[in-house]
Amino acid sequence: MKSKTGISVLTSILLVSCGGENTGSNVQAPGAEKSTKTELLEAGANMLQDKTPLSKVSAYLDGFHFYNGNMEGQMEAHHYVTQLNEDVQQAIIYDGNGENAKLMGVEYIITERLFKQLPEEEKKLWHSHHHEVKSGTLIAPGIPDVAEHELMEKLVSTYGKTIHTWHTDRDLELPMGGPQLMMGFTKDGQLKQELVAERDERFNVSTAEKRKQREDIPMPEVVPGANAWEKGEVRQLIISDKAPDLKGHGH
Repeated sequence: MKSKTGISVLTSILLVSCGGENTGSNVQAPGAEKSTKTELLEAGANMLQDKTPLSKVSAYLDGFHFYNGNMEGQMEAHHYVTQLNEDVQQAIIYDGNGENAKLMGVEYIITERLFKQLPEEEKKLWHSHHHEVKSGTLIAPGIPDVAEHELMEKLVSTYGKTIHTWHTDRDLELPMGGPQLMMGFTKDGQLKQELVAERDERFNVSTAEKRKQREDIPMPEVVPGANAWEKGEVRQLIISDKAPDLKGHGH
């Protein structure tokens, strides 16, 4: 049995070799260059401060999202994923994989078992991953095909709730505007092929080949309630001047 240290080392190797730093950020944030003082403070903090939550990131996934209610608003999304347990994962999402990547948002990923337990209205905020996996458009760059296949076997029946807070695909240099609920693609012909082609070239992968490799992964039946946008049940976040009613939601 591998030790926790051994697993951490292996994880680090996988993350380092996962095709990073081949996708630049979409925008350049305004602001002055880092001062020498700032760089020294960063270096000191990096050596002295513990970053346990970040150290638990164990997978890197690259896929595509669109704004719920706006299929034309499509973008590539780089997910850095932490597995909390066998049923729940959480991902930090960036618009690139280099040092200047912008934090776009977050995604929560749960198993079918947990998704079935959600209230019906809550389900409308979630999307399935069945097509992303089976189509080959969701990839785990840098790991062997066998390992990626096993990972996709687990992900194919999961559900995600995604919120983007910085819309760099709209050339916004700062995180302006309200957060937006995102969705995943569910059928061929929805995702712009130029986005896929550009991604495949950068990572030196073939989405078409990955699709073939995953033909043996059973296609799950999507639980009713997910992908509500397909039935015209679009839900989106709005900014309001009224305080939310949080009665009964405290601890």
